Amino acid sequence: MIVQEKVGADSGIYLDSSALAKLYVPEPESDRLDAFLRGRRDLLISELAITEVLSAVARRRRERALTSAQAFEIRDAVLADAESGSLHRLDLSPLVHRQAERLLLNGESVALRTLDALHVALALNGAATYIVTFDVRMRAVALYAGLKALDL
Repeated sequence: MIVQEKVGADSGIYLDSSALAKLYVPEPESDRLDAFLRGRRDLLISELAITEVLSAVARRRRERALTSAQAFEIRDAVLADAESGSLHRLDLSPLVHRQAERLLLNGESVALRTLDALHVALALNGAATYIVTFDVRMRAVALYAGLKALDL
């Protein structure tokens, strides 16, 4: 397990959608994650993660766990934070797709999903050292690819 004290200030920490969502929709791990990330300037997110978070928010709205107003407030907060410059935004590019495809073709021992491969490729191309994820399969893929997973 890697804890906060061992992570340098400029380490490059990629937040996948499972982590990013916890910053906007309260869940059991939300407070601990927020406390760890607060004030850091080495956080990386992707446009893919933003879209996945908003998809999860839309699902919760359809399930009536969120109102439409809450869903739009969350969307506005996510986009405002992404545009503020406090989070480094990574885009999908042909280079990222090729790296994800290499992961998919070389991952013999890990059950690799397309979106997991894209997230890991984004993290690697963004020079991340660490990944924060609450998805067990994503964590396995990240470790396989050489990233360090933060357990919060």
